[in-house]
Amino acid sequence: MTGLDMKDMTFGTAPDGSNVLRCRISNGGTTASILTWGATLQDFRLAHIGHSLVLGGTRFEDYLDHYKYFGAIVGRVANRIADGRAELAGALLSLDKNENGKTYLHGGFIGSGERNWTLEHVDETSCEMSLCMRDGEAGFPGNLTLSANYSIDDDGALCLRIMGRTDKTTFCSPAHHSYWNLSNETDICDHFLWIDADAYSPIDDDKIPLGAPAHVSGTRFDFTTRRVIKQENDQVLDHNFCLNTAGEFRKVCVLSAKNLQLIVETDAPGLQVYDGDHLDIVGTQTHSGKPYKRNAGLAIEPQNWPDAPNNPNYPNIILHPEDVFTQTSRWRITEVGST
Repeated sequence: MTGLDMKDMTFGTAPDGSNVLRCRISNGGTTASILTWGATLQDFRLAHIGHSLVLGGTRFEDYLDHYKYFGAIVGRVANRIADGRAELAGALLSLDKNENGKTYLHGGFIGSGERNWTLEHVDETSCEMSLCMRDGEAGFPGNLTLSANYSIDDDGALCLRIMGRTDKTTFCSPAHHSYWNLSNETDICDHFLWIDADAYSPIDDDKIPLGAPAHVSGTRFDFTTRRVIKQENDQVLDHNFCLNTAGEFRKVCVLSAKNLQLIVETDAPGLQVYDGDHLDIVGTQTHSGKPYKRNAGLAIEPQNWPDAPNNPNYPNIILHPEDVFTQTSRWRITEVGST
């Protein structure tokens, strides 16, 4: 990088001694701050709103100890793989079991969300970062190079394009993992949610999908009509929604609270939604100044379906050397009632 004051951009020091940089990009009344650590969306604000719309904080050390995955790009494969085992090209891979010693989750012990990415470019409205994940890390074959391009368009929408290239056949399925809270209240239970998904993935006690998707009709998972996220005694939301019209870039989700709504667009086939039921974070410098407790934010994660390597009927996440992985998502905040 040239022509930039690295000192002014420094947010902290990574465990390997490298500088963690923070890029601020703005357009259309929106400002976003992106960290090189995990290619993380650290802060997201509108000019006329006095609070951040994503969970996060002002100290880098909190991202190491407390804000794991908050706003990061997680991978090389996001979500869970059963028993940390997956077959690829006739070989059985043994992957990190970093969740309760039983399942693989979000890249293993040190995934892309826990690495310091390289800042390739930054200007007023965009930034691009890259990361090389080495052959054999977390049990995956291939040197995988990921790139993340964040930009804010003239409508004030945040756009993210993730790309991946490999030198060996491997699995590639990263995802963006921000927690959203539009109201700045202590929880998001009174937010309303709409999801363009007629089916979801039922899960077992280890949060592994139980095979074929199930219809949402008549269940707690039916958000095909806008309704409140969580009521008393509702089951925890930490599930993949099997989005309609997969493969197209389209509107898939709307989150609303008070006078704001977040419109999510993506070309991904799935949307993992987690209601933050197990959040319990105190002693950190949060954006809101309040501890992040149960249901403090809603994680909305455009991605492929979890445990895809063990379910041949799921969307394919195999990446070959001659191919390029791409995923594009867009987040736009509008006033309720506008388009």
